[in-house]
Amino acid sequence: MPKTRLPLLKEDKPNKKMSRKVTIILLLLFIALLAVIFFRSSLSRITEIQFEGNKYTSRNELLTQSGLVVGGQFFAVSKTSVEDSLKRLKTIQEAAVVKSFPGTVTISIKEYPAVAYELDQAGVLEAILSSGAAVPVNETGIAVEKPILTGWKEEDPYKTKLCQALAGIPNELTSDISEIVPSPTLSFPDRIKLYTRSHFEVITAISLLKNKVEYLNQIIETEEPGLIKMLEADSYVPFQDAEAANEDKQDAQE
Repeated sequence: MPKTRLPLLKEDKPNKKMSRKVTIILLLLFIALLAVIFFRSSLSRITEIQFEGNKYTSRNELLTQSGLVVGGQFFAVSKTSVEDSLKRLKTIQEAAVVKSFPGTVTISIKEYPAVAYELDQAGVLEAILSSGAAVPVNETGIAVEKPILTGWKEEDPYKTKLCQALAGIPNELTSDISEIVPSPTLSFPDRIKLYTRSHFEVITAISLLKNKVEYLNQIIETEEPGLIKMLEADSYVPFQDAEAANEDKQDAQE
C-alpha cells in the first residue's frame, strides 16, 4: 500500500508591521499621558515672578500690565508679548523677560529717567520723567540738582518736549537750573524762562535749549548774575546794569 505524505502546516509568522504600529500607538499614548500629568503638576506653573530695576512703577502695576500671575502656565508665557505690554506704560523705556525652569520669571525694567519735579494741585511733589509721566515721590527721594516745573498745564504738549530735551542734556549742564516756567509768544510758542541757583534769569525756547545750554553755563561760570537771552541771538545783561538803565529811564521821564 503506497505511503501518502501529509502536507506540512505552515507556522504562523508574527505580523511585524502590526506589532510596530501597536508599539508606536502605546508609546504615543504614554507620552500624552505624561504630558497631561506634567502640565497639571506644579512643575509647569509659574511659582515666582521677580521684577528688577523698577523705581517709579509699583509691583502691582507691573503685574497687572504684564498679565502674569503666580500659578499661571510657565510655558504659555510669551517673552515678546510681556515686554511689549510693559513698554506701553509711560514709566517704562525697556523690559527684558528671562524664564528660568522650573517656574521662575524674572523681568528687568529700565524706566525713563526723572528730569524734573513738579507740585501737583494738592501740593504733593511729583517726579517728571523724560516721557512726560508724573510719578509720586515717596521713598525714592529727590535729586536736588533737578529743576522744578512751575505753571505748566498737564495737557501742554510742550511739557513733554521739555522733558525729552532735558533728558538729552548731561546733568552737569542742567544742575544749576532751579525752576522752569512756560513763557510762550507768537514767535516762540515753546519759549520758556529758567531761573538758576546762581541767581540768573534765562529766556530761551525748548527747541533751542539743547544747543544753547553750553553758552548758558559759560556765562554762569564767568559773569555776575543777570538776564540771559538765548533765542535767535544770544545776549547777556548784568542785573546791576539793567537796574541802572531803568533808573536812568525813570529820571528821563521825570
